[in-house]
Amino acid sequence: MSFDSLGDFLAMGGHGLYVWLSYGAALIIVLYNVVSVRLAERRFFQEARDRERRHGAAGDAISKPLATGEFRS
Repeated sequence: MSFDSLGDFLAMGGHGLYVWLSYGAALIIVLYNVVSVRLAERRFFQEARDRERRHGAAGDAISKPLATGEFRS
């Protein structure tokens, strides 16, 4: 399909409203997914830093594996 002008391209043969709303909705959903993951990641690392500050070295010993590949309990 070829278009003679920018207006024809935006109108998409009378279906422009649906096409551009679909693209807009998809863009909003993708952006929401990216932002929500980044915020969750930031919260996770902030909570890990806070937990490390509260528990100090003892908290690290629990989560670090031993040389044999086992975890301390």
